[in-house]
Amino acid sequence: MFHSVREYRGRKGEPKGIGWRDLRNLLVRAHIQIGGPIVLAWDNLRMHLVEPLCEFIAAHVDWLTVVQLPSHSPDLNPQEGIWSLVKRDIGNLAAADLSQITRAVKRKLKMLQYRPEVIDGCLAGTGLALEAEYAAGRTAIGPARSESKVAGQIR
Repeated sequence: MFHSVREYRGRKGEPKGIGWRDLRNLLVRAHIQIGGPIVLAWDNLRMHLVEPLCEFIAAHVDWLTVVQLPSHSPDLNPQEGIWSLVKRDIGNLAAADLSQITRAVKRKLKMLQYRPEVIDGCLAGTGLALEAEYAAGRTAIGPARSESKVAGQIR
């Protein structure tokens, strides 16, 4: 799990969130750190669909796989489980300022990075599972495996 947190302080010309370039740079840094393929499960956020980001994804299919989730399907998005855990942890925080909230969010996300079983639980809660495709040397995301058969994969 990789994340990027940005504070918005309302300054003139300051971006309110991350843009496609920030996301691209985060993916490149994650790829360098991991040293292997990355699978993204994306909702239909407008930023995910901008042409320069789509071109970047198309140029890096050797290490980047994007699974586009159906519209209005938070139950299929493992990220929703992660944010639920973060919000639960900081729900009773009486913060003095924005930076204190930011630190609390970053701290919780950092804690979750070192608890892969919790992240796996968020993925399992969607009914999806990571399955290795050994022949292609890639990882795919698809419906959870049952004992008797493997259901089709989402691509």
